[in-house]
Amino acid sequence: MDHSADFDTDVLIIGSGPTGGATALALATYGVRAHMVSRSNWLADTPRAHITNQRTMEVLRDLGIEDEAIKYATPWEQMGDTLFTTSLAGEELVRQRTWGTGDERKGDYLQGSPCGLQDIPQPLIEPVIFKNAAERGARFTFNTEYLSHRQDADGVTVQLRERANGREYSLRARYLVGADGAKSKVAEDIELPIEGHMARAGTVYVIFKADLSRYVAHRPSILHWIVTPAASFGEIGMGLLRAVRPWDGWIAGWGFDISKGEPDLNPELLLERIRTLVGDPELEVEIERTSVWYVNQAYATEYSRGRVFCGGDAVHRHPPSSGLGLNTCVQDAFNLAWKLAYVIQGHAGPRLLDSYSLERAPVGRQIVVRANQSRMDYAPLKAAFRVEGADNPVAAGIARFKDPGPEGVAARQAVQAALELKNTEFNAQGVEMNQRYTSPAVLPDPAAGEEVWRRDPQLYLQATTRPGAKLPHAWLVDRRGLRVSTLDVTGKGKFSLITGLSGQAWLQAAEALGLPWLRTVVTGAPGTADPYCAWQRVREVEEAGAILVRPDGYVAWRHCAAVHEAGEARRLLVAALGALLDTTF
Repeated sequence: MDHSADFDTDVLIIGSGPTGGATALALATYGVRAHMVSRSNWLADTPRAHITNQRTMEVLRDLGIEDEAIKYATPWEQMGDTLFTTSLAGEELVRQRTWGTGDERKGDYLQGSPCGLQDIPQPLIEPVIFKNAAERGARFTFNTEYLSHRQDADGVTVQLRERANGREYSLRARYLVGADGAKSKVAEDIELPIEGHMARAGTVYVIFKADLSRYVAHRPSILHWIVTPAASFGEIGMGLLRAVRPWDGWIAGWGFDISKGEPDLNPELLLERIRTLVGDPELEVEIERTSVWYVNQAYATEYSRGRVFCGGDAVHRHPPSSGLGLNTCVQDAFNLAWKLAYVIQGHAGPRLLDSYSLERAPVGRQIVVRANQSRMDYAPLKAAFRVEGADNPVAAGIARFKDPGPEGVAARQAVQAALELKNTEFNAQGVEMNQRYTSPAVLPDPAAGEEVWRRDPQLYLQATTRPGAKLPHAWLVDRRGLRVSTLDVTGKGKFSLITGLSGQAWLQAAEALGLPWLRTVVTGAPGTADPYCAWQRVREVEEAGAILVRPDGYVAWRHCAAVHEAGEARRLLVAALGALLDTTF
């Protein structure tokens, strides 16, 4: 019996940021009623996040909005090197090849995904997500505040208040998602355990407009670190110029001493500081907004209680170093949404939802630790460009760096080592793509043993079909002769059973089950041909073996040995699906 009429919506989402929006988009795409509530009047109005990594672009691709998002991006090739200079107009000290654009790393990135990185400011990507969610049927209410909720065996009753007039009312949902940011009231209400600490350092950000193309167009770069006495405080010890829109929209940033209270935000001081970082004392600047943010290092060890789930900044709070924030938020949503959809639509039992916290909480901890470590890893660079005890430590450090004598040689060697360390922030494809899930929604391959990392797992993606890993990208060829990724023929809200031409038993088994949410992908067949033998090289199973891929693109189960008897294939497949989805067939 359909009890939809007993609920105002299937999933009520508190928060309109990347987690809330992506959850609404995915649920609406899967045909689930979703209602998002936001206390704000609109979406993000400051460029809080930019870097959109390959995994997040894969999520947007799966949800059908990759091309639209790219329209608003600074493209991969323009993201460029990261520069370390005395000012934007002044002397350049060193450059680092970043975001996988360097000659020695770009092949890794191209091999690892059909998607490149993009630089999409949060105020531009959020409306793309919102528009598509709304077009697909998600509902939204702005200027509305979450007050409280009450769970019972069947659903969640949520108390809300209209901010314009104070009217309070309740909505009834099957599930509640708390995507309400770093001060999440939903996370507080369900008493999620949070480890770490907040506000361990402070940073001033000034968003401004100025035409800086004459300093940047010949060496495109979205990120510039300025080595100057004017912005030398803190663990990074350098000023920041960050392109929001090439090359007339910018963020200037610098650290401040939180022990002395709030920083001085006098407009004349801000203008002087921007001109110093740029190196142009006559620069025309339009300051749009000033903000102060604090470096957090905290994460939840659990993400859910009963019918209430939290994601995004509500459960992982960290600085923007390594560019992991928005990316992890979107990926939280993508992990949770298909599970909610499968339970609501009756394809899975409720225990499937337990896997969300088990899979994503370790990722949240990983990125909080990584982002904070990336800040601390500036220490060798800071030391290389400073001479402690000198009247002007930064000026003395720069002079030493340029000295032709032994001290200069040592300083330059120290900078080289420091830049190598910073690869774990700026060329860390492994950090972004090597997550391994362990939960009831993953059935381990007992014959695989413990994974051996062939290269540094922070720097390099290790493609594998081991259960719990992301499905490897490999180029196939479709019926038109066009390249199509393995990621393109899987996902889209369905489980995918991948086998080869000799795996007809698996095809017959899947057809006999007749499950509308299970597709079979036969590599080598028309539409999914493997003329490069690319899939054959990475599949790690016999051609007549099978790999079961979840809707979020992660491998749920595999059977490495060849199976040629349909009855045996069906027995194995039914057992795997039943265990994964907490149901029977």
